[in-house]
Amino acid sequence: MAGTLYIVATPIGNLDDMTPRAAAAFGATDFVAAEDTRVTMRLLNHLGLKKPMVSYHEHALNRGEGILRRIEAGETCALCSDAGMPCISDPGEVIVRDALARGITVTPVPGASACVTALAVSGQDTSRWVFEGFLPAERRLRRKRLAALDGEMRTIIFYEAPHRLRGTLDELSAAFGGDRSITLCRELTKLHEEIWKTTLAEAAAHYAQAEPRGEYVLVMAGAPEASSADVPTPEEAAAHALALMREEGLSPSAAAKAAAQDTPYGKSEIYKLLLTLQEQDGGAE
Repeated sequence: MAGTLYIVATPIGNLDDMTPRAAAAFGATDFVAAEDTRVTMRLLNHLGLKKPMVSYHEHALNRGEGILRRIEAGETCALCSDAGMPCISDPGEVIVRDALARGITVTPVPGASACVTALAVSGQDTSRWVFEGFLPAERRLRRKRLAALDGEMRTIIFYEAPHRLRGTLDELSAAFGGDRSITLCRELTKLHEEIWKTTLAEAAAHYAQAEPRGEYVLVMAGAPEASSADVPTPEEAAAHALALMREEGLSPSAAAKAAAQDTPYGKSEIYKLLLTLQEQDGGAE
């Protein structure tokens, strides 16, 4: 009979946040799958436990396959990341996906999560939010990701390392405007914990002079809702589509689609008005 895969949350900084159930899960399982066995060894030593461990960070090299086979053979496994809830912006998600596909029982042992902890103390809107994790390291992919978030009205959460914080703040400011509200949460639950609600411009200026230290969670406000005064009329959107055809050489269909974006109107509605405008304009292309 197959064993069980336990997904065990660990403290994100303060060891006193270890839950009794998480400690018990480590004690009861046959082996531990850790993101970094050195980090988890210190945690197990704190709990007074000794357990066989295997690293799962190289799942792409079939490390995860070995873990799943052991569970299928009847062993129980506690999977944990270096800190927080495993499988969130973490390669453990692949093991969970494969375990479920193979009919293995997956049981959560929940606890601290840096993104939710930061959101709760951010002072930003917590009713609707989106988690982006770490932005891509490659500049082209990073800018593409930020462009995809243009107009996103939900609160947006990023993770960032200290050596990349300055560049990220500069790019966020360029993409979303320096006056966009952001809360920087640094070293959560640790000795030097800091929570600072400010603007992107002020944060970028501060860290241009100050050295970033520790791990950061960035909780950025979403785009403000457009007021009714900012919404164009259907006729104005059609005129914009006609301008796009003339200035950028777009086809009527492509121009109507572009002009309808970020408006309450559909592409077909703008397209019909655009054709009418073309006729009135003498069939201008």
